[in-house]
Amino acid sequence: MSKFFTLLAREVKSYFYSPIAYVVLCFFLILTGLCFYSGVAFLSRGATEVTVVEAFFNSVPFWIGFILIFPPITMRVFAEEFKMGTMETLMTAPVGDWQVVLSKFGGALIFYIVLWLPTLLYFVIFQEVARTAAATSLGAYWGSYLELLMVGALFISVGCFASVLTQNQIVAAVISLCVITFFFLGGLISYFTPNISAAFRLAVNYGSVLEHMGEFSKGLIDSRRFVFYGSGTLLMLFLTQRVFQYRRWKS
Repeated sequence: MSKFFTLLAREVKSYFYSPIAYVVLCFFLILTGLCFYSGVAFLSRGATEVTVVEAFFNSVPFWIGFILIFPPITMRVFAEEFKMGTMETLMTAPVGDWQVVLSKFGGALIFYIVLWLPTLLYFVIFQEVARTAAATSLGAYWGSYLELLMVGALFISVGCFASVLTQNQIVAAVISLCVITFFFLGGLISYFTPNISAAFRLAVNYGSVLEHMGEFSKGLIDSRRFVFYGSGTLLMLFLTQRVFQYRRWKS
């Protein structure tokens, strides 16, 4: 385990030693701040049953920015090391394939969590200024951030898989963006095709990120989502490990 935590610390440090991390952080905070402000401004126009939490986490600009943060976070995790030749040194070290894969995934996930921590202040500030809660229950806060964690883990695993396929960071970013966008848009089929069968609609909604966030932001936590995102993340990490193992023994 000590080798794994050493690798994990190395990955986390690499993010905060890179200027791209601060560019992503600034972009993300500006975008989420604008989304939060626009959500509050929209709700202030009149009485509504929608809470601030729901308005914030279910807006179109929010999800566009959300999708865009994963390619820059994950594009370098494997591709950069293959290109720079540092992966060869890592491959000769007494560490297992899974330790390398999980440390890189864990480093990206920790940075992703750090991105979201400042957004907690939005709700604290809102409650202090407006003298009212941003949600009707504590479960809405927990549910929203839990959904973000699960979706983030899945999309980061997709990004890791894209990065291990190539030495070019731009190619890795494009691959991950295309896969994530396709996955996200797949959940919108039921909105654009209202005449689909009930069984197909149920299958689409089962994998719809928007549907899941709509439930979790209301405090309705469904255990089936844990199975969906957990199994998807494990599958992508398994594929990443297999490709990494192939490239390791090929070199």
